[in-house]
Amino acid sequence: MKKRLLAVMMCVAMTVVMAAGCGSKKEAETTETNEITEENVKDSMKGVKIKVGTSGLFGPFSYYDEDGKTLIGYDLDLIAKLQEILGFEIDGGVQAMDYSALTTSLAESKLDMGAAALCATDERKEVMNFSDIYCDAGQVVMVNADDDKGITGVDDLAGKTVAVEKGTASHTYASKNLGDAILEVHDTITTAYESLEQGKVDAVLQDGPGAAFYIKTTEGTKLKVVGDEFNQGQSPYCVAISKECKYYDNINAALKILLDDGTTDELYNSNFPHR
Repeated sequence: MKKRLLAVMMCVAMTVVMAAGCGSKKEAETTETNEITEENVKDSMKGVKIKVGTSGLFGPFSYYDEDGKTLIGYDLDLIAKLQEILGFEIDGGVQAMDYSALTTSLAESKLDMGAAALCATDERKEVMNFSDIYCDAGQVVMVNADDDKGITGVDDLAGKTVAVEKGTASHTYASKNLGDAILEVHDTITTAYESLEQGKVDAVLQDGPGAAFYIKTTEGTKLKVVGDEFNQGQSPYCVAISKECKYYDNINAALKILLDDGTTDELYNSNFPHR
């Protein structure tokens, strides 16, 4: 009798474990047994609640409107388009956090999906999954026009104090390639910009689109970009999906629709004032 009871308890425990993860057990089984394609992905996540994160600090991809409360930008529009196709609900609304917290939350499956101009680096691929690329960018060097310290590009940064945002592709690049520079790591790109505006650092490394957006939209800025984009092809922006979320195929199939029908190009054009 005890052996039978133990067997039943083990079976129940296994069932609970299998049901865990992104979405309910029934929905997860449906996703696993039926191949998801662009043809059948419509409403394939209807009734599913997922936790979604972004940064809110990287215009034009993810930033706050003039009211300081409403998240807007390319990535917010992209999330809405994915939601239209897939039919999922966002649990508690899109959560905004800095890049370090965002990547940690995805790695620990505290979030199911993240869209924040996230680069699919080799390090991140070890702890989270990534969709197909929806935008690609290189890095640029930003300096203060009032005193550019003779910096004309990335090759002039030896011995200079360079600000980067923690957890970004620029941070990774600088850590690996700028051993002769003095790195100042900021929790947000906003404070990195402020340090350069005030002449407290010599340069900022930033993704090209983000740098152009800041210069275009910041009245009275002293910052400018010098030199060409570098590290190109190493900053592919993708949607990040927790490894425990069972809806990778759904999300990626929906993204492919948006890539194929030109929606991602339309979002780019509508959100990039410098283009």
